[in-house]
Amino acid sequence: MKKYISKKQMSETYFIGALLAITGGYLDAYTYIARGKVFANAQTGNIVLLGINIANGNFSAALTYLVPIAAFIIGIFVAEFVRKIGNSEHIHWRQYIIFLELLIITAVAFFPNDIENDKIFNMISNILISFVCSLQVQSFRKINGITCTTTMCTGNLRSATECIIHYRSTKDKNLLYKGLKYYGIDLFFIVGAVISTFLTHIFNEKSVIFCGFGLLLALLLMFIKNED
Repeated sequence: MKKYISKKQMSETYFIGALLAITGGYLDAYTYIARGKVFANAQTGNIVLLGINIANGNFSAALTYLVPIAAFIIGIFVAEFVRKIGNSEHIHWRQYIIFLELLIITAVAFFPNDIENDKIFNMISNILISFVCSLQVQSFRKINGITCTTTMCTGNLRSATECIIHYRSTKDKNLLYKGLKYYGIDLFFIVGAVISTFLTHIFNEKSVIFCGFGLLLALLLMFIKNED
């Protein structure tokens, strides 16, 4: 009997990567616009803001940025735990990850964002979304033969440009294709941010539920068994 886990996994296809990159851009724009101008995906900005607030003596504000960083770290541990115990013949461990992302995002949509409680609920929302993003960045690291991320752009941008530079000197079309793949993932990230901006201005905190459609499609597609 052919095993579910094959050399070529549906979870590593470019289409799945594009859906996840859209989700990554969507969530980053969502937390910035609707949840207190915090970046949930790439923690570099939060770390810088943490340092700035500590230097200025704004320790309560610093906590706003420290907690998502901690949640991101915890998410890495959880993703590795699921990877070790979550595989079966019919369900890939990455499907459990996406299902967990869907549950958390749905919960966040019901956390209010009002003047009285926004600090509390926004902090909880940012914690959960940072956790979701760390699950995704740890679980989906290879797309169509390239190693990249779907929740941040800097590494992809560097890798893409490096490939293009080497292509110019070697004329190796594989390097050109790889570079374009990296740029494409970042482009889908931008598309997610644009969509999120429009929808968040209309639906405010509940707009996060819309990125769940992309995750749900990715989850369903991953039931397709690829050939070795």
